[in-house]
Amino acid sequence: MKNTIIVRTLIILVALSFSVVGCKDHKNPYESIQAAKGTEAQTHPGKTLMETNCYVCHSPTASHDNRIGPPMIAVKKHYINDSTTKDAFIKAMQAWVKNPNEADAKMPGAVRRFGVMPKAYYPEETIEKIADYIYDYDIDQPEWFESHYNEMRGKKKGMGRGNGKGKQNGKKKGKQTVSNLSHADLGLQYALGTKAVLGKNLMTKLQKEGTAAALEFCNENAYHLTDSMATEYKASIKRVTDKPRNQNNMANAEEMRYINNFKQVIANKEEPQPISETKDGVVHVYYPIVTNTMCLQCHGKPKTNIAARDYKIIKQLYPKDLAVGYSENEVRGIWHVTFTERNE
Repeated sequence: MKNTIIVRTLIILVALSFSVVGCKDHKNPYESIQAAKGTEAQTHPGKTLMETNCYVCHSPTASHDNRIGPPMIAVKKHYINDSTTKDAFIKAMQAWVKNPNEADAKMPGAVRRFGVMPKAYYPEETIEKIADYIYDYDIDQPEWFESHYNEMRGKKKGMGRGNGKGKQNGKKKGKQTVSNLSHADLGLQYALGTKAVLGKNLMTKLQKEGTAAALEFCNENAYHLTDSMATEYKASIKRVTDKPRNQNNMANAEEMRYINNFKQVIANKEEPQPISETKDGVVHVYYPIVTNTMCLQCHGKPKTNIAARDYKIIKQLYPKDLAVGYSENEVRGIWHVTFTERNE
């Protein structure tokens, strides 16, 4: 009898010990699901496309008073409500990008402040992926946005469905760092960071002072701003072209090869991807500069897009100028970024 009791006791103890170990090793399924969703958000193709194509004007970090367009979270909130389907949102975004105009604007306050978004050409698939990401995931927002939004709407802190309708985690805590970026993506990050600084300053000049002031600004500041960003990134950053305004921006034979490559990509209505190659421990990254409607004020066709008085300024500042005659969605040149190879 005693032996039977002892055996039963041992069995119970062994069973309990496995239960305890099992509890320690068991992962919370909710946490696993959230981690998976966070990974999905970071790897969703629309995230990178949004950062590449939208953040120059719709920055998630710029201050309220130092902006050239509303943040993407504001766009999301104006387009999505409780009854908005993903398909309807995607179609609305595609329609706006194809034909931005004041009559169809869902953000009249932004139009009054920043003007109508310049027309730019993107593959429909690109806008579809960006809209898909925006609809399903929380997206980055400026620190000031929530209080500003609540103040404007007269609401309390619950910001509603537009703050990540799908409840998925796409916030900054999972953001990629330099250490886990590929060479191509790192070079693209440097190019887009420089583009954002140049673009913000140039758009501000255009909006507040007009084309003539923007031309003067480029002539006096473009090189300085590019060099300052290169210093910040510890890289070399150049903008080169086959039709230079400043002769120092003339592309060499190898750069011309990449310009022609990207021209074919854009002609095929494909989404361009950064190209990288490594030579003797130095990484070279190339990415296209593509024209939109606003570019044509300085780089379009004289008399048609460029006012006579502005073209006169161009010829005064750049007597050997070749950088005119463009239409929308043409390769104006490329970014050429170089930096020391990292051990991956």
